[in-house]
Amino acid sequence: EIQLVESGGGLVQAGGSLRLSCAVSGVTFKSYAIGWFRQAPGKEREGISCIDNKEDMTYSADSVEGRFTISADNARNTVYLQMNNLKPEDTAVYYCALEDVSTMTLMPQLYDYWGQGTQVTVSS
Repeated sequence: EIQLVESGGGLVQAGGSLRLSCAVSGVTFKSYAIGWFRQAPGKEREGISCIDNKEDMTYSADSVEGRFTISADNARNTVYLQMNNLKPEDTAVYYCALEDVSTMTLMPQLYDYWGQGTQVTVSS
């Protein structure tokens, strides 16, 4: 079965950095994408960035591009989200998710498998 497990969240001061990891297992699809999403209290879940499993093609939200970078090491079966220059408004639960047919979009409803999330809190 497909399993996604996030790690790396925590408390960080504004301007600091974190690297989130998503351990992916049980995937047999030929083509898929892994996306990072976040959900802040009282807010809708929003997409941050996604990456395909073959060519390392990426798509990122304009709001975080330049601060957040997605990468993947398929040999290690891990997807990362490097977050730099964090801001208080980045505070949220961060999720990784899998889209079984890669469309390289950041619409949560297109993603079929989700991790449990990891909390990121950025203090002023």
